Amino acid sequence: MNGLIGKKLGMTQVYDGDGRRVAVTVVEAGPCVVVQRKTTACDGYDAVQVGFEDQKESRLNKPTLARFKQAGVDAKRIIREFRVDGDSEIKQGDSLSVGIFDGTKYVDVSGISKGRGFQGVVKRHNMRGGRMSHGGHSKRRVGSIGQCSYPANVAKGQRMPGHMGRVKVTQQNLKVVAVRGDENLLLIQGAIPGANGSVVMVSKALKKT
Repeated sequence: MNGLIGKKLGMTQVYDGDGRRVAVTVVEAGPCVVVQRKTTACDGYDAVQVGFEDQKESRLNKPTLARFKQAGVDAKRIIREFRVDGDSEIKQGDSLSVGIFDGTKYVDVSGISKGRGFQGVVKRHNMRGGRMSHGGHSKRRVGSIGQCSYPANVAKGQRMPGHMGRVKVTQQNLKVVAVRGDENLLLIQGAIPGANGSVVMVSKALKKT
């Protein structure tokens, strides 16, 4: 098993083994329950579907509720899938905790970034803008967005004002400062995507071991 569903609780500061103060993000990783175990023989690949956070049964439709009843677990609000090895002993109904990250030095974190609403090109694309001196009429404007008479259209992919944020972002190779199994907490150095209280997916680093 290489990942868990978690909740971003916020940021704080801790001291590492060398006495240096480190800014960390606190993530409540798990416990997650295995709702379904997929196998190569039945589904074509090996994976587990895990659930996180309890959900009222009255808020689920009958087909979704039947999945949890069949697995013999409580209804969950969030369901995500993680790949596993074919010889993994994880089975339906098992509970997974933050202990799977014991000995892990780096993780990848995926989440939905904070929404920034409608923004201009200076904030959204880091454009320079026009001169700010007296008489300047294009201080934070886009500037030219196309040609004149030919071809007389706006090129595809032109950076312009629009909705900013609230997209899936994956932050890779984040250092694990501490794993607190008794509290289901994972302390990750630096910032991770999402607002406080948002759901994130934490997995062992793919590019850095």
